[in-house]
Amino acid sequence: MLHELENRGKDRAMVMTATGDLLMPLMGTPSAVGLARTLVDARIRNWNYSHILDSVLLVVSELVANAARQTPHEEIRLQVSRDAHGVVIAVWDADFALPQAKPMKELTLEDLDLTEEAFDDNGGWGLQIVQALSSTCGVTGDPAGGKWVWARIQP
Repeated sequence: MLHELENRGKDRAMVMTATGDLLMPLMGTPSAVGLARTLVDARIRNWNYSHILDSVLLVVSELVANAARQTPHEEIRLQVSRDAHGVVIAVWDADFALPQAKPMKELTLEDLDLTEEAFDDNGGWGLQIVQALSSTCGVTGDPAGGKWVWARIQP
């Protein structure tokens, strides 16, 4: 049984299932990351999983930021659920392109260009972060279009 929260005049509303899963549409903007982190923080604390909170929030940040970057100003969706094997974070976007991780390598501070002009070019390591923090992760095509990028974190 689903319990829909107040719609506030939007086509889609955040939904919380009877089991406490969180399903929410977001707009693909930079502010989506902060909103997602705030709502997921409350859900993880409610489930008494504070010991994995930092890992969950970092994975949420990376997956939501990637989806927003792939489909700017379009709807993305976040789902956070739990089962006997842990917490599952899944983010949907309408782009069919699969995420591509940079090749793994050891980084040092000397590898980074910290000049103001190149500062934003140092990113792109989010998928390695997700892989390192999760017990398993992947991408699943959505038959209705787009893809779900997901990760499972064990409690």
